[in-house]
This record gives sequence, structure tokens and C-alpha cells, in this order.
Amino acid sequence: MSQSDIWTEKYRPGKFEEVVGQHEIIKRVSSLVQALNIPHMMFAGPAGTGKSTLALVVVKALFGEKWKDNYLELNASDERGIDVVRQKVKDFARTKALENIPFKVIFLDEADALTREAQQALRRTMENYTHTCRFILSCNYSSNIIDPIQSRCVVFRFRLLEKKDIVEIVKRISEREKLKLTPDAAETLYEVSEGDCRRAINLIQATASISPDINSEMINMIAASAKPAGVRVVLDYALAGDFINARDKLLEVMLKDSISGTDLIKIIQKEIWNLQIEPEIKVRLTEKTGEAEFRMTEGSDEFVQLQALLASFVLAGQGKST
Repeated sequence: MSQSDIWTEKYRPGKFEEVVGQHEIIKRVSSLVQALNIPHMMFAGPAGTGKSTLALVVVKALFGEKWKDNYLELNASDERGIDVVRQKVKDFARTKALENIPFKVIFLDEADALTREAQQALRRTMENYTHTCRFILSCNYSSNIIDPIQSRCVVFRFRLLEKKDIVEIVKRISEREKLKLTPDAAETLYEVSEGDCRRAINLIQATASISPDINSEMINMIAASAKPAGVRVVLDYALAGDFINARDKLLEVMLKDSISGTDLIKIIQKEIWNLQIEPEIKVRLTEKTGEAEFRMTEGSDEFVQLQALLASFVLAGQGKST
């Protein structure tokens, strides 16, 4: 068993209180589970916010030690065709549960990756086997799920975790694993993970393999992300009218930290709102950042687009229209 598998097994969720940051959803779902009768449910929201975790908690609360016999999990991004729905899903759904609960549970992860034909077949399966099976669908974008399926489900919308939620999870893991985190390490984990709990945990695991004493610098090294301080220097040079130094510092950040242009421009976009400039200028620069990012995704040269963006910062610093 790999180290990653050991961590996964050790922290496999089993109780509702282990899911953090989604208090209203937990309250509503737990009340449904206590009644021993859940509807079809859809968990929609960003990655790493607890959707799959909550599905496991629901099944364990319903079936106890027999949960594996009454639970089928499929990742729709791997198995997304109509044959999966017609064979695996239907075969599992038509059989009765082995416990006192009158239904089994099928969890379709990344259900928004299912093809339209598969979703139409799933729609009929959900309707025909309601008495023997309940579906929990997880997706990042509920708009990619057809309306007939959405209308058959109770939709729960997850949100990105806040800083206090990430800190709580980090503290819990560090205590169990006997890790020592500096005060700024948890802050850095939150900034790098951007509210994605899965990414935060993976960063802790990767950093802990180097040393049990974790600091902010180690996390940034593992995450391979540009330090906001370095980006701030680039922007300060540009706003001061020093385009050459701004360009050289930008190149240094990209080469030294191996940061792609698309990743760097996201950091610039966030840092704009920390600059000591007028709100109107911040709005215009944000617009320019979006234009540069669009050109990059269309195939334009990253460094050329970033230089053009820095030129906009220089003009803004001189009070000229961008």
C-alpha cells in the first residue's frame, strides 16, 4: 500500500462533524439520514469542498459496517457513456439492500461529465428504481446536468472553504501526524489551496515527506507557486514607471519559480486589489488582465502578453488611460 493510500484510509470520513465549512448542508442532510429515508441528492460546487466526503458519511451513517455492500461509486469522468448506466448502474439499482434500509445508494462522482445520452438513460433509471435505490450525484457545474435529473434531486450547493475551515483541518491532521507548523504555514496553505481542502491536504502530505517541521517557504516550494511578494515588486516597479526593472523582475519570477504565464496572471489579478491605487484604476487593470489571459489561452506568447500587461500598469501609474 502506497503512502497516499495509507493517508486516504486513515482519514476516510465516518462522521458528519468531520465535514467542515458546510454547516447548513450538514444540518439538512443529517436530518434526512436520521429519518432513514433520503431522496435523490445532487452535491454541486467547487472541487475539494467535501462533496465526496459527505456522500461517504451518509452511506456509513445509514448502513454502518455493511456500507460497502450497499454502495456503488462510479466516476463519470472515466465511465461516462450510456453503457455504464445501462449495465453497471441498472444492475446494481435493481437489487435490494442487504440491511434494514430498503434501498441502496449509488454515488456518481463528476456527474457533469456524463454524456447527454447517458444522462437521459440515468433519468429513466432514477425513476424506475426509486424503491430500491437512491442516487447521489456530485458535480462542479450543475448547469451541465439536464433539467429532468435536477428536478428529481434535492440540490445542495457547496461553497469554497474559508480560512478558519482550512486551519481547523490542518490543525487536526498536524496533531494526528505529530507535525509542527509555523504560524504562517496555515496562512500559506489557505492562499495556495484557495479553499480547496483536497489540495491543502496533499500539500501537507508532500511537505511532511521532507520534514515534520513545516514552514511557509517549504509549502511554496512544493506548490511551485510564485510568492505574492515577488509579484508585488513587479507591479510596484511598473506603477512607478520603471518598465525595464518590472520586466526583468517578471522574467526572474517566471524562471526561478518555474511559473507559467497563465498561473502568474492569476496571481497578478489577485494582487491588483492590494495595490494603493484608485478603485477605478484597479477595475481597468483587472479588465486588462482578463484580456491578456484570454489571449494566452488562445495561443499567444505568454511573455509578450505579460509585457503588454506591464505596459498598462506603467500607463496607469502615470495617470494615462489604459
